[in-house]
Amino acid sequence: MTAVHPTAIVDPKARLGEGVEIGPYCIVGPDVVLGDRVRLRSHAVIDGLTEIGEDCDVYPFATLGLPPQHTAHRGEPTRLVIGARNLIREHVTMHTGTAIGRGVTTVGSDCLFYVGAHVAHDCEVGDHVILINSATLGGHVRVEDYVIVGGLAAAHQNIRIGRHAFVGGMAAVAYDVIPYGNVWGNHAHLEGLNLVGLKRRGFGREQINTLRAAYRMLFAEEGTFQERLEDTANAYAGAAEVMEIINFIRADASRPLTMPQREV
Repeated sequence: MTAVHPTAIVDPKARLGEGVEIGPYCIVGPDVVLGDRVRLRSHAVIDGLTEIGEDCDVYPFATLGLPPQHTAHRGEPTRLVIGARNLIREHVTMHTGTAIGRGVTTVGSDCLFYVGAHVAHDCEVGDHVILINSATLGGHVRVEDYVIVGGLAAAHQNIRIGRHAFVGGMAAVAYDVIPYGNVWGNHAHLEGLNLVGLKRRGFGREQINTLRAAYRMLFAEEGTFQERLEDTANAYAGAAEVMEIINFIRADASRPLTMPQREV
């Protein structure tokens, strides 16, 4: 049974799945689709062309699907699509896409968005992503699976953050972050690999040792970066995780790559 608190305002055109629970003072717009067992605890605002997958739990004062913060936006019908089983805590904001961008902001499944986190227009957020308190993604940011973004960290628009990467708290991330990378600082620099995260997610000792050896080769000081990239690709052609990093670096990108900080 769907349960709607009498103080909530739910447009009759909104589509509600089985077992949806809408708490006090929530507002749900006419173009909203809520999957089965979505829970809006209280004071949440869900508007625009917004779809929320099954079993998501949305806490008070979260605002999802409002127009993008973009000066070129003219009210075009852009979308926000959120996957299943996401925990969205207090004051989280997620905006729809822009007509001059992808037209849609997408969020995967099984993610955690802690208090005050922000997902801007046209972002692509993968599965099992964690945004700690007040972590901020600028427009058009792509965050791949299993990324953790620390509290008060901010990602510059158009950057990519590869799978299993870790962004330290308060980091200002202006450049792309390689898969499995660990970045810190203002502006953020590459500190190494996200070893804690890899161990927690069941990567074996051999996989981690291979990644560490490839990392040392790739970011050594000898030769040019392009030479080291090719040498690493040749040396570890059979290692899927290493080639994921290589392919990430080789891909067309809007922003440069976050690099280690060199001693002076």
